[in-house]
Amino acid sequence: MRLSKVLEVLEGCIKTYSNHNNPDLKGIQMDSRKIKPGDLFVAITGFQMDGHKFIDEAIEKGAAAVIGERGLKLEVPYVQVNESRLALGKIASEFFNHPSRNHKVIGVTGTNGKTSVSYILRHILEQAGKSCSIIGTVSYIINNEVYKPSNTTPDALQIQELIAKSNDEFVILEVSSHALKQSRIEGLELDYGLFTNLSHDHLDYHPTIEDYFEAKTLMYNYLKADGAAVVSQLSEWGDKLAGLLANRNIPVYSIGYDNQHDLKIENITLNGQTKFDIIFGKRKYSLTYPSPGLHNVYNAAMAFLTAAKIGIKPEVIISSLKTFSGVPGRFEMISHPEGATFIVDYAHTRDAIEFCLQAAKEHQAATIKHIFGFRGERDKSKREHMVKASAGLSDEFILTFDDLNGVEDEEMLNELNELNEKFGMKKGKVITDRTLAIQFAWENAKKGEWVLITGKGPEEYQTMYELPARTDIETLQYLKKMQNKEKVIG
Repeated sequence: MRLSKVLEVLEGCIKTYSNHNNPDLKGIQMDSRKIKPGDLFVAITGFQMDGHKFIDEAIEKGAAAVIGERGLKLEVPYVQVNESRLALGKIASEFFNHPSRNHKVIGVTGTNGKTSVSYILRHILEQAGKSCSIIGTVSYIINNEVYKPSNTTPDALQIQELIAKSNDEFVILEVSSHALKQSRIEGLELDYGLFTNLSHDHLDYHPTIEDYFEAKTLMYNYLKADGAAVVSQLSEWGDKLAGLLANRNIPVYSIGYDNQHDLKIENITLNGQTKFDIIFGKRKYSLTYPSPGLHNVYNAAMAFLTAAKIGIKPEVIISSLKTFSGVPGRFEMISHPEGATFIVDYAHTRDAIEFCLQAAKEHQAATIKHIFGFRGERDKSKREHMVKASAGLSDEFILTFDDLNGVEDEEMLNELNELNEKFGMKKGKVITDRTLAIQFAWENAKKGEWVLITGKGPEEYQTMYELPARTDIETLQYLKKMQNKEKVIG
């Protein structure tokens, strides 16, 4: 791609342009360490690193041109733009020949449920004979090859490269509010934009809940001309979004409890099994879903409506839902030899915790224990709400460490003790080593008890702990293995 094409793509975004050579650009990089001769280097101002500091290094390694936000004079062509992240998305899309145009692309946004809806929908599509890539929190799956994720939504360059690599008919993409504010999906074109819900989260990044909501609405700027929205109107934010999109003449398909919605949910049964009815296309369908909890009713309904609008027959969708095996780290169950049930879930907001604990109650848990912690350097304003939710719905909870992200052990310990003392209702205790907190619950588990371990899901620990495990699931598997060994020896 010639630099002249880059200038054409960035029309309206350029402040200045110096050194009017027109090199043929061999690749694009935002990491100076990856530069090869002939590449274009895009300097991004990040939260921890400023790419402008590495421009000289990029040129030394052979960068043929540079894009950045500062007024600079360089020995290679330099394009100063208003926003490097926005420019990167536009250029990457052009470089990879607008790959989203070759697929049906589905973006999923919302505070909770993005991953579950994505995996349920992928399962339905594959059961209907469709091929489907997925880019999200748990993994990136392209052409049935699994890649370890860097972020819920990768950077604009990686997104375009992944979609260009895909031979699958469909691509499902989890879209975070951070990604939207940082223009990571710039250059993408979506066929469907799904909104699951909105609740208190990321207010360390967004100044207000309204700003958080507005970030979510940005996804709908990337719909194709014939694109449509699928919106859960089970909350005021869903209602608000549906109204905004309708005013923009964007087709909106909605789920809710009333006849006005394209899919109406009714007759929910959560007593040991998850069953519910839906009214869709003037017909009633009865659904059985293997994962417990009201939140999974909502997730399944969102996937049903989207799949139906894509053109999958309702009978195929219903059959697919019965065989869905779940998402790694999303209400993932491990049985205890004494008859207890241990659950690992990614829940890290008050609403998500309430959904999980309520699911345990609905499925007749004799007692409920809850193990969770907080990320260092993350939204502190939601922590007391999470503790209050746990204290209100569990019989006992254990506050423990999550990723500290540079926060000192003692500082986090003091906060856990303070939150427990203030909001714990005398139900809580603090065990800082996460694996030992899980071990305590495992060794004291009783028949009929449910123990929920939330916050990390399938993610690997960043902190070193006592037991030889890298995730919550591995910790439980280790404890179960050790218990079985003891029984054999005994």
